[in-house]
Amino acid sequence: MQVNVTTATGEAAGKVLELADTAFACPFNEPLVHQAVTAYLAGARAGTRAQKTRAQVRGGGAKPWRQKGTGRARAGSIRSPLWRGGGKAFAATPSDHRQKLNKKMYRAALRAILSELLRQERLQVVEDFNLDSHKTRDLVARLQALGLEDVAIVTVAPDDRLQLAARNLPRVEVLAVSAVNPVTLIRHERVLMTVEVVKQLEARLA
Repeated sequence: MQVNVTTATGEAAGKVLELADTAFACPFNEPLVHQAVTAYLAGARAGTRAQKTRAQVRGGGAKPWRQKGTGRARAGSIRSPLWRGGGKAFAATPSDHRQKLNKKMYRAALRAILSELLRQERLQVVEDFNLDSHKTRDLVARLQALGLEDVAIVTVAPDDRLQLAARNLPRVEVLAVSAVNPVTLIRHERVLMTVEVVKQLEARLA
């Protein structure tokens, strides 16, 4: 596979980058991609909600009144789920929502997504993408020159300037190549990568 390389200003760089077919020319496996996306989102869930049962709520050890003769309903604890301040009848407990997904399957899903992005011309490769400042207007001007609005920018390493410039743009996401994931790749209309990022992904997925 081949892809045209542009400059950071959107002009043609006059270079064509050869891509490994093993990473960028794979068929799109929709069930596998769906499984990878579901597993990734499930792994991001906190699962920390917790409530107390009647055994865990403080107090309620003494019987509030005698069993018979008061005219009131019998009660054994003031921490019954029927009482205000009592425990929950079916209390929520912390849960682990992670789903098992083999590394080979996860890498195969990434290959399928990248290949489909390339076929749909949603993957754009530039020589480099560095900002001289952390100003949002500078990043907006750069993206407008490239014709991009809803985009995921993948960098070689975490870039503080780029992160600061993009944090107020709701449809722009910046991430390092080590953090590439299926959800980010399919969430945005376009994906912007540098030549070095593409080479690292090739080595990681080929």
